[in-house]
Amino acid sequence: MARTGYFSAFERMVAARYLRAPRGEGAVSLIAGFSLLGIALGVGTLIVVLAVMGGFRQELLGRILAVNGHLGVASADESLRDYAAVAERIRALPEVAQATPILEGQVLLTTDAGASAGGLLRGIAPADLRARAIIAGNIRAGSLADFEGEDAIVIGTVLAQRLDVGVGDRITVISPEGRTTVFGTVPRLKPYRVAAIFEVGMQDYDGGFLFLPLPAAQLFLQRPGMVNQIEVHLRDPDGARAGAAAIRQAFAGHQLSIVDWQAANTGFFQIVEVQRNVMFLILALIILVAAFNIISSLIMLVKDKGKDIAILRTMGVGSGAILRIFLLCGAAVGGFGTLAGLGLGLAICTNLETIRQALMRATGTTIFDPQIYFLTRIPAVVDPWDVAQVVGLGLGLSLLATLYPSWRAARTDPVEALRNE
Repeated sequence: MARTGYFSAFERMVAARYLRAPRGEGAVSLIAGFSLLGIALGVGTLIVVLAVMGGFRQELLGRILAVNGHLGVASADESLRDYAAVAERIRALPEVAQATPILEGQVLLTTDAGASAGGLLRGIAPADLRARAIIAGNIRAGSLADFEGEDAIVIGTVLAQRLDVGVGDRITVISPEGRTTVFGTVPRLKPYRVAAIFEVGMQDYDGGFLFLPLPAAQLFLQRPGMVNQIEVHLRDPDGARAGAAAIRQAFAGHQLSIVDWQAANTGFFQIVEVQRNVMFLILALIILVAAFNIISSLIMLVKDKGKDIAILRTMGVGSGAILRIFLLCGAAVGGFGTLAGLGLGLAICTNLETIRQALMRATGTTIFDPQIYFLTRIPAVVDPWDVAQVVGLGLGLSLLATLYPSWRAARTDPVEALRNE
């Protein structure tokens, strides 16, 4: 028998013949077909879920860090007075790409029409806001060129919809701290003109953030000449700890509080990672069930081909060749199923948003509601390592599923097999 690689041409021919059952003996082939389909669906689904979970994490991480920075540097009392000098020293560090003084405060927003909403007011220098790509690159109305003076304000699209305002309209900002007068404490409020409306694609930011020029925010929040923190964007987001250590070393002796993005968002990203791992385990069971179908189909094939095995053994075909024939049968089902699932998963990931839009038009329902999932579209990022793991899992389980039936076929006694026919 001519042999190319581990399997000979004869073994491949017999395995192919067994997988193409003749009319009237198609039960085994039907079960094998369902096994192939099960593995394909399991592998494809697992690839899609991992891509969506990875994309979800990457999208959220990218937007959160783009808006909030990689590090937050503040003084012990959260009132930095010499913030310009501190920011300049931080910018001089090789690990730092950008350092932005920020003044924050919770406020209430109202309009003349009676609409109201809460928000996080962020005071920022106009040049720094224009340099922040996540905002400057997603202006939906107005212009950041008008983000100047004491009455300009920039809000998100969701907040604009809640308040039913557009560019040029007035919003009254109310501080919960209030101010003390002879008549008692009264709310501190001031009207501002909407200069621009942005949309970063995250519900929390588009519906909860508003920006004022830093001097105007200091005046309104009664924090003259000070900020809460300095947001630091690093050249390498994964080097947050090294960046924090460099800042601490540069400001040795100063009482600075430094919080990195991993510590600030640890609970959120831990939940995402746990969900990803749980989904992997659950969907891996689909592949496992399909692998059990391979076992059952091969056991039926061995039983169905008992006479053929006996004849092959009497013709001089060794038990090793019989073992390899049935290994080929199971590996073919598992291999083709895994490859089909790989193609299916990659195709769905590539066209995921198109599929979502088509399903929404067909069913008339909202799929992936932005108010629940924080994002306006389903993200999908295919990680080659994740794909390799899924393909390896599919092939590995398929190969393991063939071992027992193949071993059982190799141990078939030709005399007993012919006697039982």
